[in-house]
Amino acid sequence: MNDQLDPLVHEWTKCERLILFDGVCNWCNGWVNFAIAHDPNRRFKFGTLQSEQAQRILRDLDLPTTDYQTFLLLEEGHVYTKSAAALRVLRQLSWWWPFYYVGVLVPVSLRDAVYDFVARHRYRWMGRVATSRVPTQEARGRFVG
Repeated sequence: MNDQLDPLVHEWTKCERLILFDGVCNWCNGWVNFAIAHDPNRRFKFGTLQSEQAQRILRDLDLPTTDYQTFLLLEEGHVYTKSAAALRVLRQLSWWWPFYYVGVLVPVSLRDAVYDFVARHRYRWMGRVATSRVPTQEARGRFVG
């Protein structure tokens, strides 16, 4: 997978830090709520993988456009997926969450195997909703698309 997107083609690459997530996944929505709660400096913006812009990004990265296997972190023009994306997000949150960035010392294959296991079971464990997430009034400015 290419780890960069063309900013002339993808408008969202202009966001300094953008998390693209499965908007119907309760686990993923919980993760977004967690990130918002621990991002007092409002570093992150959010968008759903179901959106037209995200679908174009997924196609250009040769990633599935319906059976989502990862969330994406677009950060300063680079694309991060799976455990790398999760650890990069944790590193920038408040309180003691950046401590978990030491997880980068674990081999990627092992980290991503754990990530894939959770991703495969997330709907069974936490369920899903019929339509994509609609942000609250106070969080609306944090969402793109």
